[in-house]
Amino acid sequence: MQPTYARLVLENGSVYRGTAFGHIGEATGEVVFNTSLTGYQEILTDPSYSGQMVMMTYPLIGNYGINPTDNESVKIWASAFIVHEVSRIHSNFEASQSLDSRLREVGVIGLAGIDTRRLVREIREKGAMRGIISVQDESNEVLRQRALQSPEMSGRDLAKSVTTNENYTLERENNRYHVVAVDFGIKSNILRMLHDAGCKVTVVNAGTTADELLALHPDGVFLSNGPGDPSAVGYAIKTIKRLVDYNQTTRLLPIFGICLGHQLLSLACGATTFKLKFGHHGGNHPVKNLLTNQIEITSQNHGFAVAMDSLPDDLEMTHLNLYDNTVEGVKHRRLPCFSVQYHPEAAPGPHDSHYLFDEFTSLMDSTQTTFLKR
Repeated sequence: MQPTYARLVLENGSVYRGTAFGHIGEATGEVVFNTSLTGYQEILTDPSYSGQMVMMTYPLIGNYGINPTDNESVKIWASAFIVHEVSRIHSNFEASQSLDSRLREVGVIGLAGIDTRRLVREIREKGAMRGIISVQDESNEVLRQRALQSPEMSGRDLAKSVTTNENYTLERENNRYHVVAVDFGIKSNILRMLHDAGCKVTVVNAGTTADELLALHPDGVFLSNGPGDPSAVGYAIKTIKRLVDYNQTTRLLPIFGICLGHQLLSLACGATTFKLKFGHHGGNHPVKNLLTNQIEITSQNHGFAVAMDSLPDDLEMTHLNLYDNTVEGVKHRRLPCFSVQYHPEAAPGPHDSHYLFDEFTSLMDSTQTTFLKR
């Protein structure tokens, strides 16, 4: 079969030529790279990649196909997938189809055959940029202008486009806790880990108000990961501020945030956020736990971070990124509220940080009968 030629044109005019796979068409988005060696199915189905074109730094992708069990959400959220080489054969006992056929089935374009090392260097040196992948016979300048017309990530609320439309509950026998999880783009493995920790989990829409959430009588609140600019999600910041106030005036209610949830909790407590030059995406990022002095290898996927010099007195930094010294975790000095920037549930990635789910349940154990005086 004859290859279909395609181009990636970045907003600065750089051009990368290769061949299309999956859906043959066109896509725009912010171009980011992920350093994970495996887990492309989980990465593609992570809602945090909404609005982004994901490039894998590992050179051969697709050799174990796609299976029915490794999805992290109900669909592929990445707008495009970029690899050095896509495997045209796959072999795995769980595989039900190839990567190529899956992308074609859901209408997501792939680009193969480009120099991914060169693209990584360009993103690292110049920062994440918008781009366009197209099979159309148009000039590079026309394509560049179309990339420039696509929305920037800064100032963009994408949580509202990935959140659940209907609230739902996951239960098991002998639930010890009731956790309300606010879905800003929650991953399936987070739900599995909360479930395995003995939690009945009620998943609610990102726009759920504090009063609606408290009416569910939770033992704890979980703030999920998600895409976009945290400072643009004003309604969630308002809700979390109200929950923090509830902690101070009414009853201790543990709050645990991951990724976007971490940023939103920090913003609600008075910190600020900023856009990273090229973000953190991969499964091999070293983070120092400042409370134990241990080093954790972590899974990360975010383009924004909490500004360290903006942390209010009420927030203590608990984790530090050893690549660029950015904030990776905070906790409230007086209230049972804490969060991490990285993904302790991984999928894909290491399991070094699973202990955080135990810390969350321990907080619920200690606060279930503890009330503050009004």
